[in-house]
Amino acid sequence: MSLPATADSPTPAAAARRIVIGDIHGHYDGLMLLIDSLQLTPQDQLYFLGDLIDRGPKSAQVMEYVRNKGYACVRGNHEQMMLEAFPNGQIFSPALHAWMYSGGRATMSSYEDPDMMLEHLKWIETLPNYLDLGDVWLVHAGVHPDMTIESQDQQQFCWIRDEFHRMGRPYFEDKLIITGHTITFTFPGVFPGAIVRGQGWLDIDTGAYHPRSGWLTALDLTHQMVHQAHMYESLTRTLPLEEVLIDMPETQAKRRQALML
Repeated sequence: MSLPATADSPTPAAAARRIVIGDIHGHYDGLMLLIDSLQLTPQDQLYFLGDLIDRGPKSAQVMEYVRNKGYACVRGNHEQMMLEAFPNGQIFSPALHAWMYSGGRATMSSYEDPDMMLEHLKWIETLPNYLDLGDVWLVHAGVHPDMTIESQDQQQFCWIRDEFHRMGRPYFEDKLIITGHTITFTFPGVFPGAIVRGQGWLDIDTGAYHPRSGWLTALDLTHQMVHQAHMYESLTRTLPLEEVLIDMPETQAKRRQALML
């Protein structure tokens, strides 16, 4: 599956854009820096890949921003952990410790109003596991290559890594899968801030919370441009997708084979 076709207009602001934003992890100020750099118009469509929360200092503010704006967002594993930590509104559960250990403590500290947290838990319950945009399919972590979509649940959509990344061929023939969840510099030979391409998928989690990277990424699908904001240095940059796109080794080999045919 190739990348979606670019718009004919040479000016990104001249046409409505489909923009996908990767894992934010509670960095509200950095998100606002990125949003300002996008110079959004009322026609633009924003999509979020989940993991709005945990680790960063302002998870409540990030979630409230996305919720109030009515932006489309898929459920990430960190939203799933938060939901499981408070089943049916209970204060304590066996899953609470696991969430605290995984960054939930910072999220809890970001709430000044417990009623807002309850509202956010209700909102998380409404988040879909994936969004089908026709030529693009958004999901937090990926899909299991040997299972149908109907037979999968949060365990795959929110958590999967290796089985998805090692797929030998695209899961869809006519859709590009875009994910977050796995920080791209954890793939071999990938530099911080890069986007990774596999067999029919792109990973745009560039490690916003991680001090080795700090880049939060927004991918403009319409013009194949990458907008990034740095969470710790208050920097922004805009680059053509091809300048920061790195193929998985298996994808590199298949692309070389295709060129030789």
